[in-house]
Amino acid sequence: MREPPIRILGLDPGLRRTGWGLVGVEGTRLTYLASGLVTSSDDLPLAERLRELHDGLAATVRSHAPDEVAVEETFVNTNAQATLKLGHARAVALLVPALAGLPVAEYAANLVKKTVVGTGHADKRQIQAMVRVLLPKADPASADAADALAVAVTHAHHRRARALVRLAS
Repeated sequence: MREPPIRILGLDPGLRRTGWGLVGVEGTRLTYLASGLVTSSDDLPLAERLRELHDGLAATVRSHAPDEVAVEETFVNTNAQATLKLGHARAVALLVPALAGLPVAEYAANLVKKTVVGTGHADKRQIQAMVRVLLPKADPASADAADALAVAVTHAHHRRARALVRLAS
């Protein structure tokens, strides 16, 4: 029996720019649906920037109606302050779909790169190129949107295994 088609929203969180990418999955077939950016203003206080991200992501979730959401995990940066700010943005990226009642999965950056490119140390150009191969109609406007599509593709490939692990627990 075939699974019904689903819509997966991938998120690549960032305080300045959060990329998003939406793919459709029917069986093993992936389809590009949309992608874009949610931005915050550098000149605003942190709380207002987080509100901008919240509002932009909430609008994206409302308008694109995903069934599932996947968020890239934070990598630890050498700059602790930058890592902390990224953590705030990532919290918003996790909270918005959770508040909408959507299941949210998280994936390490290395797993996303390995799934999409075949190596865990791929650079942004390689990710963009493979996203265009896997989703021929995709033309993400930025590296952040391409990364978000890669997160969605990763979830599409790993979601069955994650479901089986939950059932076995």
